[in-house]
Amino acid sequence: MKIGFFCIGAGLSAEPDIVSLIATRSEACGYHSLWAPEHIVLLDRYAPKYPYTQDGVMPFATMEVDLLDPFLALTYAAAVTRRIRLGTGICLVPERQPLIMAKEVASLDKLSAGRFDFGIGIGWLREEFDALQIPWARRAQRTRDYLAAMQACWTQGESSHHGEFAAFDAVRSYPKPVQRPHPPLIFGGESEAALKRVGEVGDGWWGVNVTVDTARQHLATIRGFAEAAGRDPAQLSYAISTGIGVPITLDEVKRFADIGIDQVIVGAFANSADEYSRVIEDTAETLIVPLGGG
Repeated sequence: MKIGFFCIGAGLSAEPDIVSLIATRSEACGYHSLWAPEHIVLLDRYAPKYPYTQDGVMPFATMEVDLLDPFLALTYAAAVTRRIRLGTGICLVPERQPLIMAKEVASLDKLSAGRFDFGIGIGWLREEFDALQIPWARRAQRTRDYLAAMQACWTQGESSHHGEFAAFDAVRSYPKPVQRPHPPLIFGGESEAALKRVGEVGDGWWGVNVTVDTARQHLATIRGFAEAAGRDPAQLSYAISTGIGVPITLDEVKRFADIGIDQVIVGAFANSADEYSRVIEDTAETLIVPLGGG
C-alpha cells in the first residue's frame, strides 16, 4: 500500500515556499505521490452540488482563494524533488485545448524525469464551462476525443488526428513524454460511466470519499468493463482519497488494501508552514512507517 498527499496549489499551499515545503517533506517522509487540483475559475453561486463533500459545498472558506494551474504547481514541485510522483488531481480535460495540453503533459513528464500521473476528470461545475464558452453537453465524449488526440501527439513523430472535437494533420509535437507510451491516465469519478472509462481506456482509478464496501463494488465494475474491452484489470492501479481533512486509520488503510486498493491519498489544508509539516510527519508516522515505508 502506498500513501499520497493532496494537495499543493490551493490556498496557503499556493505560496512558493509552502509548495516547496510540502513537496520536500512529503518526499523525505516516504509519500508515494503529490497531487494538485484544478479549476480555471470559481463562482460564488453554482447550481450543482460539489460531489466530494457531504454538504455539497466546495472546501474553501471563500471563492477568493489562490488556485494555481496544476501543471505549474507540479513543475515547481518537480524542481525540488527527485522521487515522489506528481499528479493532477484532477485536470479538467474538456476545458483545455488538446494540443496545448499534450505539450504541458509531455513537458512536465520530461522535467520531472518521468514522474507524472495524469489525473483526469470531465468536470462537474457547469457554470465554469459556461464561463469558458465550452459546451457542457457531450463533455465525456469530448474528453475521450481529446485524449485520443493527445495520444497521437505523444506516440507519433508526425501526428494526425481526426475526431469529432479535435482534428489536425501532420503536426510535430515535442518533447515526447519520458514514460512510454505516455504518463498513466488516472480517471476520477464514481458513476457507472466514469468507471467504464477507467476499464476501457484508463490506466487507473481515483475514488474520493468512498467506503470500503463502495470501493469494492467499484473495483468489480471497473474490472468487468476492462475484461469486456479485452484488457487485463490487474494492470490498472486503484487509489482512493479521504478528501480534505478527513482522518483515516491504519486499520482502514489495511481494509482498503485487502480489497485491491493500492494507494490511499490523504487530504489536508493547513494554516501555517509548521502545521503542514506536522500533518505530513504525523501521517507518515501513523500510516507510512507501519506499512513499511518512510
